Amino acid sequence: MLAIQQLSPSGLDQLWFYLIGVLWLGYFFLEGFDFGVGTLLPFVSRDDVDRRVVINTIGPVWDGNEVWLLTAGGATFAAFPQWYATVFSGFYLALFVILAALIFRGMAFEFRHRSDDPGWIRWWDRALFWGSALPALLWGVAFADFVHGVPIGANYTWTGTFFDLVKPYALLGGLSTLLLFTLHGATYLGLKSDGDVRVRAQAMATRLAPLTFIVVTAFLAWTYQTAHTNHRIGLVPPLLPIVGLLALAAVGWLARELLEGWAFIATAVVIVAFFSTLLLNLYPNVLVSSLGANYNLTIAAAASHRYTLEVMSWVALAFTPFVLLYQSWTYWIFKKRVSRPSETPAESSTTSA
Repeated sequence: MLAIQQLSPSGLDQLWFYLIGVLWLGYFFLEGFDFGVGTLLPFVSRDDVDRRVVINTIGPVWDGNEVWLLTAGGATFAAFPQWYATVFSGFYLALFVILAALIFRGMAFEFRHRSDDPGWIRWWDRALFWGSALPALLWGVAFADFVHGVPIGANYTWTGTFFDLVKPYALLGGLSTLLLFTLHGATYLGLKSDGDVRVRAQAMATRLAPLTFIVVTAFLAWTYQTAHTNHRIGLVPPLLPIVGLLALAAVGWLARELLEGWAFIATAVVIVAFFSTLLLNLYPNVLVSSLGANYNLTIAAAASHRYTLEVMSWVALAFTPFVLLYQSWTYWIFKKRVSRPSETPAESSTTSA
């Protein structure tokens, strides 16, 4: 096992590590505001019409955003099967909760409007809230665990329990992503809604920004300290988290000044900087073992055969542009603001950036 771990990753191994990182970044950027909108549903709505306005801001795009998760998971399975197997062995319960939350969340979008019964609607509204908030929290816990270390022993076997996943660092990571995605959702709602929902979303962004800044700063500082302790400081450029934190510090002011497009861009920058810092801290591993560096699961040890990676590279090169063009077209088609039936959407509809 040690001989495998000491191998340097090939160019294809590294390429797919970074490509999978890009897929996760795309997922958290796009699905992040979906999670945020769902989490904010009870806080920016005063009646059922408001709730329908909130839901309709993400209604046409949420399922397309989740394709990034399927692609990231499938690419991980094909490119790094040992990583996939070890994660699902140790993180089984947490991933089951995420999957169940996403299923009920998807059902809420499809079934909420099938009945006018208030009890029926309230049930699906709760499903939408919890189906957004739980993944927003647990994805942060999972990625923090990847970096900080989990009990992986010989042959990359899981030797711990569920409680090994919920250490203070991981919980702080989960709180960071929950707040960050909720703030991202608030800036998106400010950009895509109109009327009272828009005003409340801007107010929520203004209030959430300082708290999110404090929590994310604490987590990134702890992450940077982890990199220093593990002698991986050079792989986490100080400029990366600094840029993210500067963008985060500006969100509250941008929302207060009604610069909604720039506020949304700022939260997107924070998300990219946040998860890029984690992934760079992780390299050259895909999972860090808390039992010692000799048990770390490295990129080279987890990677598939070279032929598999070559085929995947050609498939990605051929199909990725079509996926990006289609999703961009979808956002262009649904670019207008959503408002209550009695309100007229703002003329300058999409952005103040």
